[in-house]
Amino acid sequence: MRFSHAASRTQAIFDDEHVISYGGLAPALRLAERAGLQRLVGEHVALTAAHGANPAAKVVSIVAGMACGADSIDDLDALRHGGMDKLFDGIRAPSTLGSFLRAFTWGNVRQLDKVARQVLASLAAHTPLLPGKQVLAFLDIDSMQRRTYGYAKQGSGFGHTKIGGKSVLVRGLNVLAVTLSTPLAAPVVAATRLRGGSAGSARGAASLVRESIPTARAAGCSGTLILRGDSAFYSAEVIGACHGQDARFSVTAKLDPKVKAAIAAIDEDTWTPIKYPQAIFDEQAGGWVSDAEVAEVGYTAFTSKKSQAVTARLIVRRVKKLNEQAERGQDELFPAWRYYPIFTDSPYTLIQAEEQHRDHAVQEQVNADLIDGPLAHMPSGTFAANAAWLTLAAITHNLLRALGCLASTFHARARGATLRRHLIIVSARLARHGPADGHGHLVVHLPAGWRWQPAWMNAFAATHDPPATRTA
Repeated sequence: MRFSHAASRTQAIFDDEHVISYGGLAPALRLAERAGLQRLVGEHVALTAAHGANPAAKVVSIVAGMACGADSIDDLDALRHGGMDKLFDGIRAPSTLGSFLRAFTWGNVRQLDKVARQVLASLAAHTPLLPGKQVLAFLDIDSMQRRTYGYAKQGSGFGHTKIGGKSVLVRGLNVLAVTLSTPLAAPVVAATRLRGGSAGSARGAASLVRESIPTARAAGCSGTLILRGDSAFYSAEVIGACHGQDARFSVTAKLDPKVKAAIAAIDEDTWTPIKYPQAIFDEQAGGWVSDAEVAEVGYTAFTSKKSQAVTARLIVRRVKKLNEQAERGQDELFPAWRYYPIFTDSPYTLIQAEEQHRDHAVQEQVNADLIDGPLAHMPSGTFAANAAWLTLAAITHNLLRALGCLASTFHARARGATLRRHLIIVSARLARHGPADGHGHLVVHLPAGWRWQPAWMNAFAATHDPPATRTA
């Protein structure tokens, strides 16, 4: 590739009032409109502060900015350019949106959470967002520490996170999230909660699970619903929340003395070898493994808590420890194993249940998408404003995921950054035909030869009614 003109014969002028940089906002915000985002905000979110007026328009502006890649309040200014005011009404300035977010109280955040749950249910009804949801769906719960800088962030504190595979203390705010997926679908966000940076992983987990299960049911997950989590969520409260709402659980058990005794009692003849289709990385062993053995035994957990004891399956995966002395001719007398126990009431077979639990890592896709997008920063010094920003990030993630499902099978599972690059960030020129009072036609002219034109047009056609037939 090279220039077709000399530098002295090339000019740049920012003067076109009919060009926009984010042509993909047309189908994206049509989909948000059909999902009832603006209507639901108007019904449920009521801010009493002076800057809380007209919350529906401001929420849609923030979601639109996040869909375009904004990761701070200042970035929302990217919406105010060219012909955007010809395509949309009510675009707000970043200063207005920042004041709006700072007007949130914790009660307002909970109102916005309700909107997020209902929008997800509506998106699932209008798009093929969760294929196979009538048979099997998974709720995955996990927490992550988002680093903050300076001392002006309310709630900021030191918490553990992994950087380069090592657990380190990081000053920031803690995000607890529950994602919803099926074996055929990429995960969407069912619920979020922002907590202080020093919060333990399990704080508030039971209440968030109780909130997420009805959300999954409202989204059409009428079949088997399984909550998956790591050992931080191995508690009577979390598992009790599942039992109370007709959901099953699959949680990594802690290797306490009682669990170790149950593992030791497993008969050696009951271990079943398994092969991984692809090698997985074992952090404790510090290397890649491609095979293991699994077995199960009945187990009663939480016996120290009256009326909260739970009897279910203890599925154990064991991986042989590498013999570091084997290369020196010192063979082992007997094999040593690493054990990974799972406490579950899954109705599936041993092999299926163990494999499904390992897929809990699918939630990391959502964490990566959020960090690569709106959660690159916690943009405000106010805790409630950051909590509202987190909920809006979840709404945006679900909206982009639903748009991808309308576009193509590839985009149904693509990363958030890919969806923005292929479907949202495409330049367009606006042309108006007929009267300018809203009764004419607006044509969005996009670049010829756009690589993802078929997918973009699929999304556009699915979210727009066909134009009225012209008469001679």
